[in-house]
Amino acid sequence: MTRPTPEVLAHRAHPTPPASPSGAQTPATGAAEKAAKPVARPAEELLTGAQILVRSLEQLGADVVFGIPGGAILPAYDPLFDSEAVRHILVRHEQGAGHAATGYAQATGKVGVCMATSGPGATNLVTPIADAYMDSVAMVAITGQVASGSIGTDAFQEADIAGITLPITKHNYLVKSGEELPRVLMEAFHLASTGRPGPVLVDIPKDVLQKKATFKWPPTMELPGYHPTMHPHGKQIREAARLIVNAKRPVLYVGGGVIKAGASEVLRKLAELTGAPVVTTLMARGAFPDSHPQHLGMPGMHGSVGAVYALQKSDLLIALGARFDDRVTGELSTFAPNAQVIHADIDPAEIGKNRTADVPIVGDAKHVIEELIAAVSAENNAGHKPSLTDWWATLDDIRQRYPLGYEEPADGTLSPQYVIERIGAIVGPDAIYTAGVGQHQMWAAQFVKYEHPATWLNSGGLGTMGYAVPAAMGAKVGMPDTVVWAIDGDGCFQMTNQELATCALEGIPIKVAVINNGNLGMVRQWQTLFYDERYSNTELGTHKHRIPDFVKLADALGCVGLRCENKQDVDATIEAAMRVTDQPVVIDFVVGKDAMVWPMVAAGTSNDEIMFARGVAPTFDKDDV
Repeated sequence: MTRPTPEVLAHRAHPTPPASPSGAQTPATGAAEKAAKPVARPAEELLTGAQILVRSLEQLGADVVFGIPGGAILPAYDPLFDSEAVRHILVRHEQGAGHAATGYAQATGKVGVCMATSGPGATNLVTPIADAYMDSVAMVAITGQVASGSIGTDAFQEADIAGITLPITKHNYLVKSGEELPRVLMEAFHLASTGRPGPVLVDIPKDVLQKKATFKWPPTMELPGYHPTMHPHGKQIREAARLIVNAKRPVLYVGGGVIKAGASEVLRKLAELTGAPVVTTLMARGAFPDSHPQHLGMPGMHGSVGAVYALQKSDLLIALGARFDDRVTGELSTFAPNAQVIHADIDPAEIGKNRTADVPIVGDAKHVIEELIAAVSAENNAGHKPSLTDWWATLDDIRQRYPLGYEEPADGTLSPQYVIERIGAIVGPDAIYTAGVGQHQMWAAQFVKYEHPATWLNSGGLGTMGYAVPAAMGAKVGMPDTVVWAIDGDGCFQMTNQELATCALEGIPIKVAVINNGNLGMVRQWQTLFYDERYSNTELGTHKHRIPDFVKLADALGCVGLRCENKQDVDATIEAAMRVTDQPVVIDFVVGKDAMVWPMVAAGTSNDEIMFARGVAPTFDKDDV
């Protein structure tokens, strides 16, 4: 199996230039059925807008587009049929196209592309666009629009998708002419992949796709106000280094921005230079190896006790590419009350948004960390190197007393945590894992061991049910030689499992582990804890009635279907799935309905109120620190 190089993972922060006018960039090996050597073409041609669209995608190195044709976008599908560089994957729902583009982008570090028609086709992309926006994913969504003269008339299948997505895109365009398509698309790819990555929408009226226009390549981008700050200010770096070497209880609080910047290797160097403990957020799992002795795990609502404790008792938070999300901080006014804050982020709007920064640093995470290494090294060479022995003695005691774990179900049912733990152990850290949202997502974050960046893909900010299967599909297309597992819940799985038909027909052999507890698990957990066990509308019927029967459904969708209900069969079932390499596999893991995710910080409460298990609060001595 192959892993993307740090250079590939850094693509968003340091994108490769568009391909030269001689032809398109070469698609990733195995990622396109129609991949071919670039064909030399004239720099200027008279083409339809649809031809210009496809030609521009080729020049920009887009090797795959996930989409569904429809009336307004149909002109684009005719030249796409002839493209030897761009593979189109026909999905079964536009939401699947958007999440597949996101999974592709997260796994490869390249821009993911999806396409839909006007009206309902475009509005079905709203959820994955919002998802990509919340999680800072480089995605370009191309939508057809009714003809220019019909815009604003409530024409058939008209929707103001540019207006609808304005708050959830980094930028969007309503294209007015075919001549501007090359510039718009180049700008869209540039905006999506540079600075803080994010989705960009390009809405194209049908008549623009049909009319002929002059195609010129390369175009000149017109982004006079767009200048992301890549390199941090030297004064801020020096001040941060001074705080780091004087801190007695520092913590490296690492967010997803470190993965976006391809900064995992330099993060490890900084961690080992400072000796500080490291916590990785849900979006940063894999940015720092789980096996490293300085890693305390994931902080937040369902984070490890050690990670939560370290943040609360810290005297210095070094936040790198993190946004002080409410799921990490708990009640904000009580979060890390005695800590000074160094906050480094490429998006200046994030700094000070939720927590005041004592040292704000605007810049790309990789550059920031590299310069912090140099500045801290200079401080160390000048004799400024603190001892963190007492801090580590406390943290080691906490994580020894409160390790992540779970109890076997008293009723003899299969433990979902055990299933996920065994998947991680058997499949290994070189695979890519995706998850939906809810209990299975948290268990996958907790019990699979992540050693590499871009191996854990999930919907963190928006919490989108239905993300896992199409995201796994996109990741597998982008990384065809890597094993890809979707760890999904029975509720999430029923939202987008139709994309397994796409996988079966397109030769995309993902593995899907359905953690089937018969319920909307996380909602049921909250009903157990906060609503007096009044289980209103959370039972799905996948246990009591076996509707649907996931094994039969898998077979109907062209997949291999397996079922496991006993602990002694778990390993053999996972190994059987691993032996299938030419079809998608779905495993129905029938697990107990009463398992809960622990530790837990209840929403709106202080991290100081973390519960290690139901009714069990950690005991911290007041003199621990």
